[in-house]
Amino acid sequence: MSPLLSVSINITLVLYLLAMLLGLLRMLRGPSSQDRVLALDFIFVVAMLVMLVLAIRYNSTMYFEGALLMALFGFIGSVALAKFLLRGEVIE
Repeated sequence: MSPLLSVSINITLVLYLLAMLLGLLRMLRGPSSQDRVLALDFIFVVAMLVMLVLAIRYNSTMYFEGALLMALFGFIGSVALAKFLLRGEVIE
């Protein structure tokens, strides 16, 4: 791996960590439940991006599969929380 790519990956991971911390702050302090759900979805997306960057860093396909599963569970969780906020129940 080239030194430029290594430095770029490290900077990207630090910036993703900052983004996750800001998302966590919004999730904890959000004025409404909808803001908290949106912040949780944002954290899932950034975590998926971290997994993809780690896949590039370590040249492993296992991280890509983990990122795919994380995206799937994040979407399902967001849909379930949105349905709960709208109707008060997840399963009808």
